Amino acid sequence: MRPVPGWALLSSGCAPAVLIAGWTIAALLEGPTYDPATQTISVLAAYGAAGFWVMTAALAGLGICHMITALGLRPAALPGRVALGAGGAAAFLVALLPPPSSGGSLRHGSAVAVGFALLAVWPVLASDRRGTAPWGLRPVPALTATVLMVVSAAWFMVELHYDGAAGAAERLVTAIQSVWPFVVVTSCLRRPREVEGPSG
Repeated sequence: MRPVPGWALLSSGCAPAVLIAGWTIAALLEGPTYDPATQTISVLAAYGAAGFWVMTAALAGLGICHMITALGLRPAALPGRVALGAGGAAAFLVALLPPPSSGGSLRHGSAVAVGFALLAVWPVLASDRRGTAPWGLRPVPALTATVLMVVSAAWFMVELHYDGAAGAAERLVTAIQSVWPFVVVTSCLRRPREVEGPSG
């Protein structure tokens, strides 16, 4: 099994940190008028928002992190790496296509939908059926991660349609999607030590 470079661990670890720090700081800059439970991250990234540049930079950083991780995640199956990298590119595109301060944006919404879809399916596409595969790339954990992402994304769509807790649902799905690459990379780096341990 080819090793994962250390810089992939750094990029995968930075992804959730950048995203969460971005929406936290942007929300603080927006002030008490912003409700993170009901309002989406896109509100923070909209033209005219107080934290526009912070949220835009965070989304761009998230996308770059995913693309770098995809390059370094060598033990994963190629289709999964491509989907992760493309999901990162979609996140970067979301940053380049901010919505207007009022109303929706078809281009922004389409980029978000594509990114959600790619980042939801990459775990399954990256999985390895061999028993020697790192834990994060085994079929059951990979399928579980994908199911969690799909279910939380569906919850987000329902809340968005009914003007409910869309902000909370969106944060859940994006948090899961940003953390999973780190889980996979960590499992790939841990495996060699686990194998070598008994013979050492």
